[in-house]
Amino acid sequence: MQTSVERALKLLKENNIRWLDLQFTDVPGRLHHITVPASEATEESFKEGFGKLDGSSIRGFTTIYESDMVLVPVPETVALLPWSPGVARVITKVFWGQGKGRFERDPRFIAEEAERFQAEEGYISYFGPEMEFFIFDKVELDVSVPQRGTGYKIHAREAPWEDTGGFKIRFKEGYYPAPPVDQLMDVRVDIINTLTDYFGFTIEATHHEVATGGQAEVDFRFSTLVDTADKVQTLKYVVKNVAAKHGAIATFIPKPLFGDNGSGMHVHFSLWDRSSGKNLMYDPNDEYAEISQIGRYIIGGILEHARSLSAIVSPTVNSYRRLVPGFEAPVYIAWSKGNRSAIVRVPVYYKGIEKAKRIEYRSPDPSANPYLAFAAILMAAVDGVKKKKDPGDPVDENIYHLSAEKRKALNIKELPRSLDEALDELESDNEYLKPVFNSAILQTYIDLKREEARALQMYPHPMELYYYLDV
Repeated sequence: MQTSVERALKLLKENNIRWLDLQFTDVPGRLHHITVPASEATEESFKEGFGKLDGSSIRGFTTIYESDMVLVPVPETVALLPWSPGVARVITKVFWGQGKGRFERDPRFIAEEAERFQAEEGYISYFGPEMEFFIFDKVELDVSVPQRGTGYKIHAREAPWEDTGGFKIRFKEGYYPAPPVDQLMDVRVDIINTLTDYFGFTIEATHHEVATGGQAEVDFRFSTLVDTADKVQTLKYVVKNVAAKHGAIATFIPKPLFGDNGSGMHVHFSLWDRSSGKNLMYDPNDEYAEISQIGRYIIGGILEHARSLSAIVSPTVNSYRRLVPGFEAPVYIAWSKGNRSAIVRVPVYYKGIEKAKRIEYRSPDPSANPYLAFAAILMAAVDGVKKKKDPGDPVDENIYHLSAEKRKALNIKELPRSLDEALDELESDNEYLKPVFNSAILQTYIDLKREEARALQMYPHPMELYYYLDV
């Protein structure tokens, strides 16, 4: 039987691949790459890695005086690139140079550590993110003169503000329209064909999302933690490249448009017993939602740590433009079964199906680093089980419409309203992460995000001129 390395090398040889693209993820979550001759891909280089990385040039990695790093390919992730004939890509693990071992601030390492931790605890977890994004025809940015503030203009073929002569999707009315109103079906089909034919995805659905301007969603089959995080990075890479092929730009920014829905990354999560193969969240005798007591503890853990989790799963200044009432993004820390105004819901599409029982955590967005986000979600869930965290009663009404007094009576708290507030919470509530998140990555992550928040605070916003020019 062939090993995974042998299969990868065979794929390269049989397809006359000349170049191998080594890909890795920085601490904030952006994908990076370096391209090497495929002739250098051998069983030895797949084991020992490629000494090609200057870690001091990557955000969150290392300093200039200890910058030599090694990229070790993950052979299962080798895939041909349809837009670059003769080129294949592979996701890599990051190691220190000089044989000093795994680099502790490699986000993929944190996800691997989370899988190691859960295995020691007797668990296996599954993740199924719903990836939302926008496809615009063009985005014009003006950031050349900071003293004048920054501005941008978005062009989108379906948008009501564009005089394109085509069909228009009105604000908040983009959910599931059929072509020709949906003018981006061809792009989405190209995306899912690429994902299935070249990258081994199993696609469950793709559709137009609620917002105008070309908001889309692609859902793929759930998988284990690290594999799902790899797939998220792959999907973002494919979406951007396929959109570019169509002369468009795809973006995973959470909230690009005022007055319309933003893009989320709703994460479906389930926890299973590793030895018996049973779904620990399923209880057929539970009348409310067939959710077990362990499932309730998992919800309790996520609700308990929801404010600190926000710094990791909603990690940009722009994320908090999305987390506002009225646009299907959760604001209030509560749970329910079918209620999309709660931060955690228990889907109830089916009855009596163990494998379908899961929770949907709705505050994450696609700007998150998936390796860190999924690891943090798992750690919050396991902490809830360990400490038997009671999530309280479910809230089966539209929380957006509840009065402040009613929310207080129900003990419904709010998510942070800014990245800085979320980082404050992470600094004070991170013990549950420490079995997996080493202190180096936690502090580096917080420092990077503080710097990001400070930088954006210094730029005047165009709407400030509208509101304050006459003061």
